[in-house]
Amino acid sequence: MKTFKNLLVQVTQNGMGSGDTALGLQLIENYFTLVSEESVLPQVIAFYNGGVKLLAAESPVVSVLKLLEQRGVRLVACKTCLKHFGLIDKTAVGIPGTMADIIELQKVADKVVSL
Repeated sequence: MKTFKNLLVQVTQNGMGSGDTALGLQLIENYFTLVSEESVLPQVIAFYNGGVKLLAAESPVVSVLKLLEQRGVRLVACKTCLKHFGLIDKTAVGIPGTMADIIELQKVADKVVSL
């Protein structure tokens, strides 16, 4: 499987862009759906702050995130953020990681894209 060369995608909010919440969720769902259809995938997507909400069982994008994970994309969620939002036992996809893990991912990345 091909991957983006050393690309780290960071999701920092519950949706994409600012302003309308429903639109932000629709945009992030469209983004992940289109990424999941690509033959070239990112190696890892890190979620922190409100972005960890997208990994919860009731998230509107959890099914497409499961597909990405099944295709080999590592989904890493900030453990502190999961605890803050009460989601540590409510995530349906991804693995918890520390801020040190996210920093390490940033250090080895050639490019970081923040959503």
